[in-house]
Amino acid sequence: MPSLTFSIEKTDVHSKARAGVLQTAHSTFETPVFMPVGTRGAVKTLTHQHLYDLGAQIILGNTYHLMLRPGMDVISCAKGLHAFMNWPRSLLTDSGGYQVFSLSSLNKITEEGVFFQSHIDGARYFLGPKESMEIQKILGSDIVMAFDECSPYPCEYAAAEKAWQRT
Repeated sequence: MPSLTFSIEKTDVHSKARAGVLQTAHSTFETPVFMPVGTRGAVKTLTHQHLYDLGAQIILGNTYHLMLRPGMDVISCAKGLHAFMNWPRSLLTDSGGYQVFSLSSLNKITEEGVFFQSHIDGARYFLGPKESMEIQKILGSDIVMAFDECSPYPCEYAAAEKAWQRT
């Protein structure tokens, strides 16, 4: 995967907040940044021109949803998510870990990963750290996320620690 560079431009001494510049293979942008969500390879209700006019430099894609639809065969044939979306700027993909939390009634967590039942057709899928990274590589993400388990709020300390350790 291409390398990233990040430079801190300003730091607030009281809150320790940072503002910086992030450079990926596809674009350079200031942080913090507005990041529209393109769950399955499209930002709903907005055209690319709208996104350019808004100054969007990066779009978030969802590993779990892209795995289900359109599927990795389609994305692979398109030569990655940038080409599939016709998006020349940066892409960040989540790991699929949020779906561990949000679709908890449709999954079973193990130490190796998560067995999901598709909310679309009931088919069963397995997603673990290795699978998440393989999918994000096929997607051609500029920024990938580690497969994580999101703790609910509120939750007991022990449950949050267990999710953190598993991540």
